[in-house]
Amino acid sequence: SNVYINNSHSVDDDDFYDRNLALFEEEMDTRPKVSSLLSRLANYTNLTQGAKEHEEAENIGEKRKPSKAPQMGTFMGVYLPCLQNIFGVILFLRLTWVVGTAGVLQAVCIVFVCCSCTMLTAISMSAIATNGVVPAGGSYFMISRSLGPEFGGAVGLCFYLGTTFSGAMYILGAIEILLTYITPSAAIFHDEDGDGAARLNNMRVYGSIFLLLLSTLVFVGVKYVNKLASIFLACVIVSILSIYTGALVSAFGPRGSNVCFLGNRTLSAHAFPDGRCAKKWVQDSLVLNDTTMGLGPTENTTDLWANFCKGPELDAPCDDFFAHSNTTTNFSIPGLASGVIADNMWSSYLSKGEVLEKPSVSSPGIPHPVTNQHLYVIADITTSFTVLVGIFFPSVTGIMAGSNRSGDLKDAQRSIPIGTILAILTTSLVYLSSVVLFGACIEGVVLRDKFGESVQGHLVVGTLAWPSPWIIVIGSFFSTCGAGLQSLTGAPRLLQAIAKDNIIPFLRVFGHGKANGEPTWALLLTALIAELGILIASLDLVAPILSMFFLMCYLFVNLACAVQTLLRTPNWRPRFSYYHWTLSFLGMMICLALMFISSWYYAIVAMVIAGMIYKYIEYHGAEKEWGDGIRGLSLSAARYALLRLEEGPPHTKNWRPQLLVLLKLDEDAHVKSPHLLTFASQLKAGKGLTIVGTVISGNFLHCYGDALAAEQTLKNLMEQERVKGFCQCIISQKPREGISHMIQSSGLGGMRPNTVVMGWPHAWRQSEDPQSWKTFINTVRVTTAGRLALLVPKNISLFPTNSECCTEGTIDVWWIVHDGGMLMLLPFLLRQHKVWKKCGMRIFTVAQMEDNSIQMKKDLATFLYHLRIEAEVEVVEMHDSDISAYTYERTLMMEQRSQMLRQMRLSKSDREREAQLVKDRNSMLRLTSIASEHRRVHMTWTKERALQVQAQSGCNTPEGFRDMLNIRPDHSNVRRMHTAVRLNEVIVNKSHDARLVLLNMPGPPRNTDGDENYMEFLEVLTEGLERVLLVRGGGSEVITIYS
Repeated sequence: SNVYINNSHSVDDDDFYDRNLALFEEEMDTRPKVSSLLSRLANYTNLTQGAKEHEEAENIGEKRKPSKAPQMGTFMGVYLPCLQNIFGVILFLRLTWVVGTAGVLQAVCIVFVCCSCTMLTAISMSAIATNGVVPAGGSYFMISRSLGPEFGGAVGLCFYLGTTFSGAMYILGAIEILLTYITPSAAIFHDEDGDGAARLNNMRVYGSIFLLLLSTLVFVGVKYVNKLASIFLACVIVSILSIYTGALVSAFGPRGSNVCFLGNRTLSAHAFPDGRCAKKWVQDSLVLNDTTMGLGPTENTTDLWANFCKGPELDAPCDDFFAHSNTTTNFSIPGLASGVIADNMWSSYLSKGEVLEKPSVSSPGIPHPVTNQHLYVIADITTSFTVLVGIFFPSVTGIMAGSNRSGDLKDAQRSIPIGTILAILTTSLVYLSSVVLFGACIEGVVLRDKFGESVQGHLVVGTLAWPSPWIIVIGSFFSTCGAGLQSLTGAPRLLQAIAKDNIIPFLRVFGHGKANGEPTWALLLTALIAELGILIASLDLVAPILSMFFLMCYLFVNLACAVQTLLRTPNWRPRFSYYHWTLSFLGMMICLALMFISSWYYAIVAMVIAGMIYKYIEYHGAEKEWGDGIRGLSLSAARYALLRLEEGPPHTKNWRPQLLVLLKLDEDAHVKSPHLLTFASQLKAGKGLTIVGTVISGNFLHCYGDALAAEQTLKNLMEQERVKGFCQCIISQKPREGISHMIQSSGLGGMRPNTVVMGWPHAWRQSEDPQSWKTFINTVRVTTAGRLALLVPKNISLFPTNSECCTEGTIDVWWIVHDGGMLMLLPFLLRQHKVWKKCGMRIFTVAQMEDNSIQMKKDLATFLYHLRIEAEVEVVEMHDSDISAYTYERTLMMEQRSQMLRQMRLSKSDREREAQLVKDRNSMLRLTSIASEHRRVHMTWTKERALQVQAQSGCNTPEGFRDMLNIRPDHSNVRRMHTAVRLNEVIVNKSHDARLVLLNMPGPPRNTDGDENYMEFLEVLTEGLERVLLVRGGGSEVITIYS
């Protein structure tokens, strides 16, 4: 039967051998079936926070144990966690103080601006979070994959520091509640001077102990933290409900404890321990007279009198302000119906040390400096609108909680936007309504009393709560503990995720942890940084620090969304459609404004930290390609710039060498002349375009892997030499054609190379294969045809490396013909580099017999002056002279060798022997000419001399070569050789000790038959010089005297 029919035994169910897709079976390993791809995507699982990034997840998906599918919805998975993270310590401890200090109007403004900032950020975050599957990792993952590793690392570390400092802030809040409102007697240090130092020291001691306990709990197990989260959230909700209930109850009448005033000054409860807000009190006591005995009134002084006077006696001298002022009392909660909101509408900013005063009460008209400050309620810090913004902003952070839990959500792309935005709307409504309720219910001086000193040391917001202040005290204490635990749990995982991305090398150690993946080292670092926040000890000083870091993070979330939207990248297709780049831009501007409003110096510090991390990642971090928006932005900017460059050729003032460096690789894919790249880096100094290219012999279909290896070799060398540029590797059957194609096709638009740098073909005379020098000459011709400049360093191995410095010496320029000014520009560019910086510059030009050398020198000096180039000038006179015997002999030997190699196909051994013969005779003639210098200049070629040389050479020459010695040298070759010899004599005489010699490179002959002679001319021209740079201009002016 037919082999293609009924052969079911030979066909299995493997994807690679599907009978319906046999046409594609050879490519199934790189292009899988659609069904295979879809099944793999269906089995994709989100990652838990702190696990490896999603790129690695697909590779290990087969090994992963089947886990329970995420089941959390919008309410439990996003809404409630966001509520718990947003509501925090500021609501209970500082919001009343913010309202009292800023007034209701400005407090509403502060809350509205901060909530608008987080709402706009949430819209941007929702767009990013719904643009594809977002593994857990929250803002760091979104920013790094949207803006690249540099921005991602910088903002990720800022977000980490913000989360860590928020842990410190929550711990300080918990300790403040504990020591101020729950157990004041637990204080270790006691304030004797009234400067508040004892309170700070107590915060430091208890805060450090508390941090140790919470860190230990996190280390033992996160599962306990997650179980306690719901309890902490319940505490927050109950506390907020009790505030609203208390506000409603206050509408039926004033309540709360009495606040005591001395004149218009608010007294602390410490001023009257007996609870009497009066100077004296009358007591019915037994009065004994001479005749009768009975009850009568007796005036006694109060504790308040004793504190302001020098004794309890009625005639004791008292404080001047105390003596002229009366005491009054007022309810701390006048109630909704009292109209107190009219008094609380406007701001009342205070300086540090000022006494809280009630504006509606008159004060004595006499000067009264404040004494006995500890008896009054005083401002502990200087307040302003900007300070309050910085302190309040942490109370609206925490909007990332939903995106951090994306791995637990049933439908993250639906739940994250809805849950986050609803949570922000809820919290914003609570904050705004609380501001109005606080202003409408609570006495103004009580609102401004940060620590509740005027209400017997009770929590101010607790006095409003119903049925008991302890609901708020206990609830706020546990909620701050829970928020601190959440921060200490989330921050190490965020650091671990950054460390595992391996974009910041020095953080690599923090990617490791316990066997179950818990970040032990990251937790240790987090605890140490949090301890720094606790040592600051003031909630009001720590809050602005973490505000900066969170604002920086939110700013870049908005930037990421705006960039992606404006670039319209093909992959930008968010499911959440209610976003616009203008909203993201507005959010970004609000974040930036809030940073500088709250604390301009903290803002600068945060930006400097982020900038330093950015540059560190850029220079030392691992390269990552995440398809980020900044790369897209760079592409758009590059496209725009290239299109602008296409408008016309560059002006002479803007001309700089855009290099194409041609390197040759050996059989092991090693660069033969790496010093060429060193020279290129010294010439460029990091500016302009550099393309490093090589040509590989072979077929593109078979040598693609070799090309990739060669490209990697070039990249490694460029990194080693610190050359910024691009690699290009071309595969061609003939290297000559490959170089021609590279020169024609390199670059894009206006960014094309205008200068080619290539090495001198080393030992070209002894080379078995003439292709090396033929390729060299062909490249010279191609560059000339393409109107490109050409630089050929000879003896490149002797050029200095980047670590060497030429401390003295000169760069000599031999300006023989004008080539557009390349010879003037190159030394100037080289001297910008540290290697050549200290070298002087000398310019030589050649004068013929008919030239006025004195005038030439003056004109050249004037020309250099206008070019703003400092150099010594010298004009070398070359008198006419007869062609020397050495020149004639050198030309004859050159032509004999060329004729011999061209007409005869020598075997390898014969060619080596002949090459050696020519070399020996060449050396002998050179020595002879040096010994008799006068003959070299004056002796002309005669018939007798020719017979003599022929006789000498005939004795030592093999039989087959004797006919070649009868060749008469071509007259044009003799003239060219004469020029090369004479110029070489002059150059060696003047520049034998120069660090570098630059001279014009003559062009190759139009007739290709004389190519080998051309190589000989160049050899003679540069003989005896250590470092030579042959320069050939591109035909356009590259330097100008005009500004």
